[in-house]
Amino acid sequence: MDKGKRHRVLIVEDEDNIALALDYVLTREGYSHDRIANGAEALPKIRDTAPDLVLLDVMLPEVSGYEICQNVRMDPKLKDVKILMMTARGSAMERRKGLALGADGFIAKPFELKELRDEVRKLLEPGAEGAGGDA
Repeated sequence: MDKGKRHRVLIVEDEDNIALALDYVLTREGYSHDRIANGAEALPKIRDTAPDLVLLDVMLPEVSGYEICQNVRMDPKLKDVKILMMTARGSAMERRKGLALGADGFIAKPFELKELRDEVRKLLEPGAEGAGGDA
């Protein structure tokens, strides 16, 4: 992995308190990041910036996270973009739906900051899980 490259993360989350927690974790981890608070703006932003990872809420104003995920996966130019879906409804069915639409991971809200950090690392730095010990 190229240590000189800062990973770019796009947060797509409409709840400010959750977005602040995500901002805190990503800043501490040294990731470059930006935030969108509504679903309709997410896809154009993803296409413009091609982030390394999208932290994608399922329940968003205007366009759902599921629709955004599906659209990203249908765009060959965005094939390298990783998607970590987040939802307060963390049922097995929700998880299966997100993964079936092409999400790379799924995390239930509320989440522990360590859990989020570990998921982000797993997606952005494959092979670096040795720090957590559960490889």
